[in-house]
Amino acid sequence: MLARFSKHAASRHRQPGFTLVETLIVVMIMGILAAVVLPQFGRANQDAQESALIQELQTLRSQIKAYQFDHGGSFPGQSAATSTAFRNALLLSSDAAGNTGPAGTLPFGPYLLNQIPPNPVNGAAGVMIVANIDTATPNPGATDGTAAVGWIYSPTQGRIKANSAGAAGDGTPLQNL
Repeated sequence: MLARFSKHAASRHRQPGFTLVETLIVVMIMGILAAVVLPQFGRANQDAQESALIQELQTLRSQIKAYQFDHGGSFPGQSAATSTAFRNALLLSSDAAGNTGPAGTLPFGPYLLNQIPPNPVNGAAGVMIVANIDTATPNPGATDGTAAVGWIYSPTQGRIKANSAGAAGDGTPLQNL
């Protein structure tokens, strides 16, 4: 009778819940799922930055072309070849000769509103002026005198690229997008 009472008492005092083994199995499954899923979120962030970089480059390139069309084939900043001249050419109004003035005072421009867009990869909006865009390489520590450099521009060629090292998802260097 004592054995029957002990068996009955043990089952009556058992508390509901998961055993240690069951809990460890669940934790291991969650760890495996996290190891599979989390890297995909990191890649999604890189893909978003790459897409934003391509979009900003398209905007800058189209506005450089619009300026060239309005100014008889001259590129923004071509006459002075400085980052300030480039910035003023795109952010202020200008006449056919490339002289700039406050927005709305001259027939052309502004081509961009308020500021040069920042490079989504490095967050910088400064512009490094170079003679040949093809031989220019990214310089993460560069400044244009007022800001960290996000873009590399050649006023003689009218071409712009990102001041970003690294590669896109397909292996293309970011500076060559």
